Amino acid sequence: MLRRDLIAAAVALPSVAAATLAQADDAPASGGASFGIAGVGLPIISGGRIRNYVFVSLRLHLGGAATPESMRPKAAYLRDALVRAGHRTPFVVENDWTRIDTAALSASLMRSAATIAGRGAVTRVEILSQAPRRRTGVRAG
Repeated sequence: MLRRDLIAAAVALPSVAAATLAQADDAPASGGASFGIAGVGLPIISGGRIRNYVFVSLRLHLGGAATPESMRPKAAYLRDALVRAGHRTPFVVENDWTRIDTAALSASLMRSAATIAGRGAVTRVEILSQAPRRRTGVRAG
């Protein structure tokens, strides 16, 4: 009976997670249309080694003719571009492996969004939260 419950939970969890992400994507922001991207894991690389991961939730403020409905199919491409940029040029804050450089992340995602969604589709990137995988054992250098 326990095995049956585990299988049922494994089938139900992806649909619950998708519904939760859909609600997060549709969260209205004050002052205009926005689109949320939740739970992107970005590496903290120092000295050529992965030291930590920071999970980031973002809100993209939309401009021009972009709507949350038009951005939803492009969300996977935006996530992919962000993770690839995070591995290529890590968004590391000097001497802190629990945070990312928000200015570098925003600039990188704005460049990627201009290519993926069109110029002017995303006007601003807001970092809502940063959750490091490991909060202790951070060493400088």
